[in-house]
Amino acid sequence: MALAAAMLKSQAKFQIGQIIHHRLFEYVGVIFDVDPGFQGTGQWYREVALSRPPKDEPWYHVLVNNALHTTYVAEQNLEAAETPRRIVHPDAERIFKGFDGERYHLRQQSN
Repeated sequence: MALAAAMLKSQAKFQIGQIIHHRLFEYVGVIFDVDPGFQGTGQWYREVALSRPPKDEPWYHVLVNNALHTTYVAEQNLEAAETPRRIVHPDAERIFKGFDGERYHLRQQSN
């Protein structure tokens, strides 16, 4: 498991806690999980991922700023936010312990 996490960390362009901007839909959010490749269903991909991003590159789980939902986004559709800022989302405090002005830091996960 540690090896897989290390491999993902070296391949993923963005990291958990990083503030991102979606290139197509113009929203800002914070990454709360990363998959090494697409982990959704074929139906979801056909119906939602209309730009047909690569399935074999990292995909990110994102809390969307000023929204109640999360998104699942391919790496090619993201860029680092020019000006990182605190995200307003109901799950932010549950997932993260704080924002340092640049990025969020995860709460310790209990086993």
